[in-house]
Amino acid sequence: MAVRTIAADEHRAFLATRRSASFLQTPAWGAVKAEWRHESVGWFDGDALVGAALVLYRQVPKLKRYLAYLPEGPVITYDDGDLAGWLTPLTRHLRGQGAFGIRIGPPVVVNRWDTATVKGGIADESVTRLGALPPTQREPGGATVVSQLLELGWQRLSAEGGFSAGQPAFNFQVPLRTADGEARTEADVLAGMNQLWRRNIKKADKAGVEVTTATDDAALEAFHALYLHTAERDHFTPRPLAYFRTMRDALNAEAPDRFTFFLAHHEGDLVAATIAIRVGAHYWYSYGASSTEKREVRGSNAVQWAMVRAALAAGCDVYDLRGITETLDTDDAHVGLIQFKVGTGGEAVEYAGEWDLPVNRLLYRAFDLYMRRRG
Repeated sequence: MAVRTIAADEHRAFLATRRSASFLQTPAWGAVKAEWRHESVGWFDGDALVGAALVLYRQVPKLKRYLAYLPEGPVITYDDGDLAGWLTPLTRHLRGQGAFGIRIGPPVVVNRWDTATVKGGIADESVTRLGALPPTQREPGGATVVSQLLELGWQRLSAEGGFSAGQPAFNFQVPLRTADGEARTEADVLAGMNQLWRRNIKKADKAGVEVTTATDDAALEAFHALYLHTAERDHFTPRPLAYFRTMRDALNAEAPDRFTFFLAHHEGDLVAATIAIRVGAHYWYSYGASSTEKREVRGSNAVQWAMVRAALAAGCDVYDLRGITETLDTDDAHVGLIQFKVGTGGEAVEYAGEWDLPVNRLLYRAFDLYMRRRG
């Protein structure tokens, strides 16, 4: 196979043939990450385009050399047993573009833990990490990819607490299809949630919480104001309004329903707001915010249920609540995140993680030291 630069339209057309591809691998994401140079590349078997990727290039200070980053990518065939056949021409192309190192995040699942297993781990004081629990299901294909990467000289990045240098290794997802591929119903998904979630959804409905969707500037500003409130309460550094505007504009320029705000109001007050993203049959909960006041009306549960219903209506395969930390220690404040998500009745999934290939080892070490010093 050969790898070469492709046009954004060609890249988008290829992704449209796949049921699932990360939004971080769409051409639009290159516009969102404006501090990186970006390029769409394609794998060609003869004249046929058989794989694609968005490459983000982070420059070394004062040198025209780059770390080439493929977040949650590339979008290739991982189960054909020939990962070298895919990655060797990619390395050759990126070296020619001035890359001193390459970072990928293969979107392949290694392990799965169902809700009962995760809840049992949280209840067991002797268990502090998700990885310490025997998985409900091991994915042979994921293990094969990991083995091949090691054989090819790629280095797995550490995933401290479940997060590596870039994207989360552990996610929480609600399958929207049965093992036989049949679409699940709203009633089935709701029945899979725990009693607290079902009660809170009913409580929000009874209290008169109304969830609407929008993509306009008014929704953007309302979401961001509540997001800033959430950041102050929960002690994290928020992204600026301009970031979300760029994200909305870029993603929706590719597909008008790719990025949507969900807004939960109670008696005119915004009590919860989220961002949903869809690519093909994969539906993500990307960002969320909630008010400190009126928590008793359960706006967060109402808005999540509205997104799940939207994903079902769109015929999606999975509702993805994105990253969780690996901790199951009840003394760790981060465990609240997985406790909230596990109530949806889904499953925790471990991906292969992020991997680096140093092309120029001296420059790679120097860049790694520079990034560590930046914190």
